[in-house]
Amino acid sequence: MTDILRQSPLLVDLSDDDWSALSPRLQYVDVVKGDVVFCEDDPGDRLFVLTHGKMKITRSGPDDRENLLAVLGPGDLLGELSLFDSLPRTATATALTATTLASLSGPDFHDFLSERPRVGVRLLKVLAGRLRDTNAAMADLIFTDVPGRVAKAILSLAERFGAETDEGLRVTHDLTQEELAQLVGASRETVNKALNDFAGRGWLRLDGKTVVVFDVARLTQRCR
Repeated sequence: MTDILRQSPLLVDLSDDDWSALSPRLQYVDVVKGDVVFCEDDPGDRLFVLTHGKMKITRSGPDDRENLLAVLGPGDLLGELSLFDSLPRTATATALTATTLASLSGPDFHDFLSERPRVGVRLLKVLAGRLRDTNAAMADLIFTDVPGRVAKAILSLAERFGAETDEGLRVTHDLTQEELAQLVGASRETVNKALNDFAGRGWLRLDGKTVVVFDVARLTQRCR
């Protein structure tokens, strides 16, 4: 667990002394599949780092439909924005699997940043990366068709959660068909049509909440 935390993009540059100062301030919490860690519009008083499992980050529209913003895994940071602007949470975090999180309170986080400013620089890099991802996702919604977005989503999930097997790259994403459709910003029917087309071409195989990718090159080409 400690190794995963220390490889987190936020904490990867910590020295042993830094880690010794931070570690006692961390609290650990285990949640089961379906548990909500925090809700949109909740007050934000702490940040979290995943050490095990997967979580989905969602936002609700005016008609109560959900938009799946991200799927997070070990080492990912969540809930940090509210610690900077003191505004309510902007999204809901729900466990897709049994999950373990390390949490840090707002006061402890601010104290740690003031003592070690270089951690703040690292955090800015993490936030900049997220902004780039958001810009790319917005561009995809405008310029990329649904099959292209589906191919890109599968490859992105594969990069995070894929495991090489004898039959291909096995990607256990733990998403329902509806959640996968939310992730690419399209209807479930359109996304299923794209996935079935890819399967018919022999590029992948659908297996419940898992995809086995046979042809990464073809999927990569389809993203463009």
